[in-house]
Amino acid sequence: MQKLTNKEEEIMHILWKLKKAFVKEIQAEILEDQPHYNTLSTIVRNLEDKGYVAHNAFGNTHQYYPIVSIEDYRNGFMNTAIDNYFNSSYKSMVSFFAKEEKISADELREILAMIENLKEVK
Repeated sequence: MQKLTNKEEEIMHILWKLKKAFVKEIQAEILEDQPHYNTLSTIVRNLEDKGYVAHNAFGNTHQYYPIVSIEDYRNGFMNTAIDNYFNSSYKSMVSFFAKEEKISADELREILAMIENLKEVK
């Protein structure tokens, strides 16, 4: 899976939300730094070249839809981030968030309970 630029990722989030959309519909969803129609159209075609979206043609216009699910993208993104920034260690990742006070002790206990419940189910 190729890495996406910030703008490409923003457009993918819009397509995941809308399920399918014409470029004008995507453009209407962008609230800040709205790109010109032609620029946005180029970005969407790049997403298609990268294998993230496909289209249905209606005459000269195209309706785009995601072919990579948000779950698949999230899994790839998270695995890459954990590999690159935490030496492939989930423990290091959780420790980082605890030190940065981004996760509480109660949330960690909830996570431990979920892990224990998963072990019991198997």
